[in-house]
Amino acid sequence: MTARTTRWAALCAAVPLALALTGCGGGDDGAKPSAAPPAASSPAPAASASVDPDAAEKTAVIASYEAMTREQMKAYRKADAKGTDLEKYATTEALGQIRNDLANMKSAGTVVRGELGHDAEVTELDMEVQTPTATLSDCVDLSGYETYDVKAKKVIPLPKEQPLRYVMTATAQRWDGRWMVTDIDPQGGAGATC
Repeated sequence: MTARTTRWAALCAAVPLALALTGCGGGDDGAKPSAAPPAASSPAPAASASVDPDAAEKTAVIASYEAMTREQMKAYRKADAKGTDLEKYATTEALGQIRNDLANMKSAGTVVRGELGHDAEVTELDMEVQTPTATLSDCVDLSGYETYDVKAKKVIPLPKEQPLRYVMTATAQRWDGRWMVTDIDPQGGAGATC
């Protein structure tokens, strides 16, 4: 991969190979099933006891993040933010990161084709602070993503060692009743795959 790639491609390539890949457990740990019958259990708690009081806020955070990523991909497909609504969903710092990407793409003569998959969840939510803040963990899927060199008319392949799915993080804050993405950290998952 050369310096003539988009930030996404560069960020994807930045996932350190030295980190061990992590995954979900579930393998046989050598434990044998018990021959004893299961003990009687108390009735399950009422469904209302397990309702997340912050579910509506978490849904709003995800909706804002997903809207920002859609607008981001619109900009990356043409290496230009004109005609997008990025300002509705991202603050100055997050917009600065995206604008740097676009400037690098224009300089390199690249655009993005395909889709960058996302599967985000809110991992932290603090509604008690003056400016409510949320942290998101996003499983990014590169399987439908391509960096395309417009001048050479060819796809720039991802490095062979690049996982097609990895974890990144983002931060959002609630401003004037709506959630805004304030930071995007492609290496926030510390190289974890998903």
